[in-house]
Amino acid sequence: MRASGADPVLAVDVGGTTIKAEITDAAGDVLGSGSVPTPPGAAAFDAVGELGARLLAELPAAQRDRMMRAAVILPGIVDPVRSLAVFSSNVGWRDVKVGNRFRDRWNMPVLIEHDVAVAGWAEWRFGAGRGCDDVCVLILGTGISGTLSVGGRLVRGAAGQSGEYGHIPVRHRDGLRCPCGNVGCVETIASGAAIARAYTARTGREIPGAETVFEVMDRDPEARAVIADAIDALAEGLFGVIHATCPELIVLGGGLARAGAVLSDALQDRLHELLYVAPAPRVVLGEFGVRAGLVGAARYARSGTLE
Repeated sequence: MRASGADPVLAVDVGGTTIKAEITDAAGDVLGSGSVPTPPGAAAFDAVGELGARLLAELPAAQRDRMMRAAVILPGIVDPVRSLAVFSSNVGWRDVKVGNRFRDRWNMPVLIEHDVAVAGWAEWRFGAGRGCDDVCVLILGTGISGTLSVGGRLVRGAAGQSGEYGHIPVRHRDGLRCPCGNVGCVETIASGAAIARAYTARTGREIPGAETVFEVMDRDPEARAVIADAIDALAEGLFGVIHATCPELIVLGGGLARAGAVLSDALQDRLHELLYVAPAPRVVLGEFGVRAGLVGAARYARSGTLE
């Protein structure tokens, strides 16, 4: 049966800790979903194949036969043209040829793309940034990355990828070593994992994640100090982007954005304090939250383009 724009699509979001997948119809209704922990290295691709195959097997035959296309979005550096997962410092792969492994496993066309490019595109075009031509979307989670749209166009860069905001050095003389090899990257201070590590280093108390630091900051001065340092690093990392392109809006997404207004308001205030030449953009929370990648991947699978 020939696929049409109304047929279901499979969206897979490979995160630093979890692989999530959904099958959705043209209305965006979820027909099937699942998740598995992300194995280290190239084994993550085997887990993607197995998760997608399981969701497809659980569909009624009539829906499975009408599957239109799949999109798999990957962290790190991705070359969609060559279907190559170039590098991921968080998951730990380098130069993995994706090729046709998913197409052959799932029996449908499969697109691959950069996870944050797709998530940021979704927030810009269909979520919190819709209607604005100049928007910076930051995805804050295991790592930090984002997208920039200027004049109504998504900036991709000469290599087809941009937005590695987490690897802008802001403490390059006395900072921590980043998995990317540099020192003092924004990601070593302001990612969820970095916030949790910094709080433990200050207090000696092990915590499950950065959410705990936000929860106790009202009554814990050490938590406030860690969050203030993270906000400062985010603001400094955005300086060049803001001065060069003057975005009207910064959208915060990813798991760390679940902290809510305490995060967006603090970053807004810090930008107002630090910026003298370029106007401070508004800072808002994303509309899709941690589902931005899946929402974007489904729309990308359906349209075949990030336009």
